[in-house]
Amino acid sequence: MKTKNIILGLTGSIAAYKACELINLFRKDGFCVTCLLTKEAKEFITSLTLETLSGNKVVEDMFALPENRTPLHTSLAEKADIIVICPATANIIGKLASGICDDILSCTVFSAKAPVLIAPAMNDCMYNHKIVQKNISILKELGYKFAGPIKGRLACGHTAIGHLADTATIFKESKKLLR
Repeated sequence: MKTKNIILGLTGSIAAYKACELINLFRKDGFCVTCLLTKEAKEFITSLTLETLSGNKVVEDMFALPENRTPLHTSLAEKADIIVICPATANIIGKLASGICDDILSCTVFSAKAPVLIAPAMNDCMYNHKIVQKNISILKELGYKFAGPIKGRLACGHTAIGHLADTATIFKESKKLLR
């Protein structure tokens, strides 16, 4: 049986540390995980941590030359069985809904035929903003799947919607899409 390839995209949220738990769940179940970091994600988590947990090189630069000399985002997209964006900020949700591909994560998503699971994490005011909700609706209409967010403690200290879904839930939803 072929090993399933997970592309895990991380964006600039304090919840980025939770991706470490998710990587462990994927690896424990025998999946291959390749992490893609946006510029903003690097403010919250290091490549060294993600490479150590995933066992694979972390991709940060869209213009880095891949080993096979094909465009990096398309070679990543071709091998993806699923793309999981965890955590997903309002920024990446807006980019995807608007067709903006200006980083390795958005370019890979737009090049892939694999299902995409988005796990939002942001302040409740941001999450409930009409534009963010419209962008989520657009993505859902296009077939993108979402896990969360849930009500929980936010970085600002409030308890409200916008907290990243439990990693077990994200893992379970990912596995459903891999069938």
